[in-house]
Amino acid sequence: MSKTRKTRCWGCQSLDVIRWGHRENKQRFKCKHCGLLFTRTNPWISKQNRFVWFRDWIVGKQTYEQISLSSGYSIRTLERYFEDYLSKYPTWKVRSSDRVNLLIDGTYFANKVCLVLYRNHSIKSTLMYRLTDGEWLDEMQEDLQNLISLGIRIESVTCDGLSNIIKAVKSVDPHIITQRCVIHIQRETLTWLSRNPQSQAGRELRYIIQRIHLIEDRHYWGYWILELQQWYDTYYEFINHKSYKAETNRYWYTHKSVRKAFIHIKRALPNMFHYLDNENIPKSTNGLESFFGHLKQNISIHRGLSKEHYKNYIKWYLYFKSNE
Repeated sequence: MSKTRKTRCWGCQSLDVIRWGHRENKQRFKCKHCGLLFTRTNPWISKQNRFVWFRDWIVGKQTYEQISLSSGYSIRTLERYFEDYLSKYPTWKVRSSDRVNLLIDGTYFANKVCLVLYRNHSIKSTLMYRLTDGEWLDEMQEDLQNLISLGIRIESVTCDGLSNIIKAVKSVDPHIITQRCVIHIQRETLTWLSRNPQSQAGRELRYIIQRIHLIEDRHYWGYWILELQQWYDTYYEFINHKSYKAETNRYWYTHKSVRKAFIHIKRALPNMFHYLDNENIPKSTNGLESFFGHLKQNISIHRGLSKEHYKNYIKWYLYFKSNE
């Protein structure tokens, strides 16, 4: 059964369009949503309509089959149009801002593609991105320096604690506040302690760590720090106890999981609670992880993309999302 190609209003993008007589032997249409009159034979309008379907394919979790049913285009025609779009990528423009609280994180895709995202937390928008093969120090230094050279004043950077991100921030501008993601710290330390620690020290430390994300003011913070200090005073000898192997004359910490969890928190403490003094600083990178999750769900629908098209798909996704 043949399909009828749908007519879309080029003004408001609505599909609620009806026929509205003829003009110069051309069928006219009227949009019932905005009242615009137009003809479908205009090449520019046809191109705009195809671009709307391409956007639905990128960010709307729509397959070729679903768009074919909605648009009236055949699947082969859609593939030809979309491959043309994927052969190039949109121009990215950095939005200027006086004071920015950045979220920086990277995620990995198939084909060894790594996306490093620089997101403005205040307006929930991507400021800059880089498609590469890893979270490299020199590349992040270059990206941050470019942002600063464009007149963007970075007030803080919230990250998962990756050493390359922290080093890049400090090398570019040591006055930028570095906020460690408290959810990452909590998640990692609880994993090391396991759900049912065998020692009393591990059980008590787990209880302390479970409340990190609840700290919302300096009053609660003071009680939490005091409790952590008391735990350390009580179990100082426990976490520093060593086991020896006489044959090799080597030693290791006996309760390494508990010690590792505590040392991780101790080292992160200087950069864990800046958000308590500035409400504009995000305390976690959860916003970025959610964004990455939606992107990966979308791109998983379109299997079989070449590496070039794979990268350009990501660029188009970021472009459409930044202009919503």
